[in-house]
Order: sequence, then structure tokens, then C-alpha cells
Amino acid sequence: MSENEENEPGRRARLPEGILVRAVRLSDAEEITDLINLPGYRAGTLRPPYQRVEEVRKYMENPSPGALNLVVTLDGKIVGNCGLNRLSGRRQHAASLGMGVHDDFTGRGFGRILLGAMVDAADDWLDVKRLELTVYTDNDAAIGLYERFGFQQEGLLRAFGFRSGEYVDAYTMARLRLSVNEAGGLPSALTR
Repeated sequence: MSENEENEPGRRARLPEGILVRAVRLSDAEEITDLINLPGYRAGTLRPPYQRVEEVRKYMENPSPGALNLVVTLDGKIVGNCGLNRLSGRRQHAASLGMGVHDDFTGRGFGRILLGAMVDAADDWLDVKRLELTVYTDNDAAIGLYERFGFQQEGLLRAFGFRSGEYVDAYTMARLRLSVNEAGGLPSALTR
């Protein structure tokens, strides 16, 4: 598979030169560990500080069934990652989503690229009807990004996480993929 084919599994537009979206590789463990240990990245997650490469590698070696883990790279450097975990049983139509971007690369479109790749995979290849996530209520940039992709706030989770010495609230958000009938006869690509 060529780099361009790896970059374009769905209907996404061609990415700018030097940017690649791809599946996570075990050889990425050290670089992903460095990424998730950054203070800004960590502040948007539930991860504790000082993650070890061995812990990250172990998680990467044993993904949950139906998981999809992607990275976006700029000239070979990982600048963001995103994970989708498919739920099971009577919730097999749903998946949870988590993502983050390198502290030095926020606001430059890498989150949009990653989320676009994940939404395309969920809609066009995995038949995920419901994508859900949590986001801290003070993360305006992430909330705006999620809303641009059709996520809506469904609830407030009070004292959701402990961050920097205090409890912080989060929103639960979800995006439902509409069928042709639900969208009034329009193909799903036109309803995004």
C-alpha cells in the first residue's frame, strides 16, 4: 500500500504534504508515551502523570476487541493520536472515542484531521451508529471541534475527574450517524 492509499481509506480529501494518518504501530510506544506525558495533552485526559513506556506498550499490545487506534504524523513525527473502542452486546452499535494533540501542535488542524479519519472509519467501514466521548467543560477548543463533526452535548458529569488538585466537570457528547430514511432521503455524506 502506498503512503497516499494509507492516507485515504475513506472519502477524505488529500492531506497536505508531510502529513499522514495511519494505524498505531508497536514501534510507536516510546513516541506515544512522550506525547501523553505532555502537560497540555494530559490535562485533557484522565491519564495520570509519568506514564511509562512499558505501560503504554502493554496497552498497545492488548487492544480491546474492535478497537481502532490512529496517529497523525507531520514529517514522520507523531503529533496526535485517537482511539475508538467498540462496545459490545446490546451496545455494539456504539463506540467510545478519545483523542489528543501534541502541546506544540494544537490549533493547527491535526485534531480535525484525526477526528475526520475516525468518523469516516466509524461511518464507512465499522458501521458505528453512535460515537460517544467525554470532554472537560473548560476545553472550549475540543468542544468546538466535536460540535463541527455533529457531536451534541447529552449531559453534565459533575466532579468527573481529578486534575491539578481539584475536581473538574465534563460533558458527555455523542454523534449519531443518520440512516438515509432518518436524514430525509439524503446520503449520510451530505448530512455531516
